[in-house]
Amino acid sequence: MERVKVDFAEDTPLYQQVAAEIRRAIAEGEVRPGERMPLAKDLATVLGVNTNTVLRALRELRDEGMLEFRRGRGITVAGTPERGVVMARVKDLVAFARQQGYQPAEVIAMIEAVS
Repeated sequence: MERVKVDFAEDTPLYQQVAAEIRRAIAEGEVRPGERMPLAKDLATVLGVNTNTVLRALRELRDEGMLEFRRGRGITVAGTPERGVVMARVKDLVAFARQQGYQPAEVIAMIEAVS
């Protein structure tokens, strides 16, 4: 996680830059599945951003399935960027299915039928 950096002149929101840098660090093996992430306040200090910016990035990565938050154990790497991409597509599928009137159990049954 030594190479994580943000560009304050860039138009991309800082939390998205932080999330992208953490994704890169995981993809390049700087942090591996099962390893603990540094504390948000420590990352914020190193990057020169607000702790809430880092927390927003970490929550985004948790929602993608890349990080896992555990009370008393901190934040650990749960998966790889590929898992995050799959999780994003699953969320899109579930949202689309709901728009079409399908319940999650019905979507699961459809997935099982084609696998």
